Amino acid sequence: MAYRIGETALKPATGILDPSLLPVPQSTSTTPPVRGKLCGRAFYESIGSPKLVLAPMVDQSEFAWRVLTRSFMTSESSKDLLAYTPMLHARLFTQTSKFRDHHFQPTRLGLEAPLDVKEWPSPSTSDLYLDGNPSIDRPLIVQFCANSPTDLLQAARYVQPFCDAVDLNLGCPQGIARKGQYGAFLQEDWKLIHTLINTLNEELDVPVTAKMRILDTKERTLEYARMIRDAGASIITVHGRQREQKGHNTGLADWSVLRYLRDHLPPDTVLFANGNILQNADIARCLEETGADGVMSAEGNLHDPTIFAAPPAIGEEGREYWRGRDGKGGYRVDAVFRRYMDIIYTYVLDKPLPNRKPLFLPSDVEEPATRSGDAETSTMDDPDGPPPEKKQKREKQPKTTSPNLGAMQAHLFHLLRALVAKHTNVRDALARSKAGDIAAFENVLTLSERAVKEGLIDYQAHPDVYDNPPAELSTEEQRAEDGSTDASSLAAVAACKRPWWVCQPYVRPLPKEALVKGSMTLSKKEKKRLEKEELQTRRVGLEPGGRTVLQETTGREQVETPREGLVCG
Repeated sequence: MAYRIGETALKPATGILDPSLLPVPQSTSTTPPVRGKLCGRAFYESIGSPKLVLAPMVDQSEFAWRVLTRSFMTSESSKDLLAYTPMLHARLFTQTSKFRDHHFQPTRLGLEAPLDVKEWPSPSTSDLYLDGNPSIDRPLIVQFCANSPTDLLQAARYVQPFCDAVDLNLGCPQGIARKGQYGAFLQEDWKLIHTLINTLNEELDVPVTAKMRILDTKERTLEYARMIRDAGASIITVHGRQREQKGHNTGLADWSVLRYLRDHLPPDTVLFANGNILQNADIARCLEETGADGVMSAEGNLHDPTIFAAPPAIGEEGREYWRGRDGKGGYRVDAVFRRYMDIIYTYVLDKPLPNRKPLFLPSDVEEPATRSGDAETSTMDDPDGPPPEKKQKREKQPKTTSPNLGAMQAHLFHLLRALVAKHTNVRDALARSKAGDIAAFENVLTLSERAVKEGLIDYQAHPDVYDNPPAELSTEEQRAEDGSTDASSLAAVAACKRPWWVCQPYVRPLPKEALVKGSMTLSKKEKKRLEKEELQTRRVGLEPGGRTVLQETTGREQVETPREGLVCG
């Protein structure tokens, strides 16, 4: 059974997967590459010149999530989406078959040894399974982190029959990357980076790409990108934040640096932009401002997997898409949740879909018949209902090794973030759901659908509560509604504001806001840098403030903080 990508396999007006709709679009990459492979822009054009890119995310851009993201796109627009696998550790991938089987599943039999190019499977091979399947998961790039050319090459040889390219992670800023000496913590060792990329470029039968972060100056970043290109990278993805920009200090990605790279790198360089993509409208703006060939979304996609999809025409919303009286809207979280579960059943579990009732609409004349299983969960979180029956002890779930099942809870906390903030019973049920316990996730789905139903009914009765800003809305938020300011994260909150039953981005507080709240403090190094900047500014006869502002911490201490910085994308 296949979930049609691009033309969603859903029965009209029900939001139910239709198993009879089996055709899938032809992949642009069903022919195994050979020596004399395409590189650079020729390679990019061979996979359809995609402008939309689903980012590599540790344990979060796995097969099921990639299929979910593609499923909301039309057959035409889905060809414009390139996806990356989660970042894989090259040494562990090479050394143990268990690690390979738990993180990359292109065949049902696993990956015992790398395949010679003559042994590469054809698209019709019955053993093909999930990752890189030509009919449903292409184009696809597999990303590795590594600091050993030997480990990286061996790992890449395992996956090259099942992907369009192999990517080197040069952007991970986390502590584990510092400890393991990979990701962004390789950026001082240009010789090693050159060797890693060049080794793959010379030895693999598919192209190599790389994902990097910007450095402290535009000029230095340009030199860095040139080195990566000269080493053999066919595509360079640039995250417009520096290595230090993470957590509460994430701030704004600097698109001006990406524009500088576009203007100074050779014209045939394929460049992807990453950062500040909160909603669909940001994609076109990023393409225009940076001149990049494609736009990558990471956190924006985690909270809204429909971010790459255009909204349906007015009057064609069906049951999955909600549009308010002001014309604004988005996909319902219960609809996305249901699709996600359908994909898990169809591909990962290889089981028939449960018999579900249609998603609720306020226009429904009468309540559809209760589906079996609802009675079991209908009172467990209802404070006004009868006391729940004594729970039977459930069998302990075996530990799952599927990356698709292991990622479910984290994905759903991202997807339902706004909903669980209001409906804590859904939050608690989700927190109790363990990897592989599908019955528990079905219960969370039932509770989510009930919560959305209540929200839709309340909107019908009190639309002004949702459509009109409250009287206490701050002046800054009101200006943000008109797009006249972006001085704080409130601007982004106002611009992205949607009812809690609709998919929506998570807006991080600015670094300066985190400082005021006491959730972030400046390091001695940062304080010294700001003091030096102030001294230099005064020497040329200017007042400090162009780049920094005074903030008062919870300890009442006056400190200078960087003025730049908005929200993470």
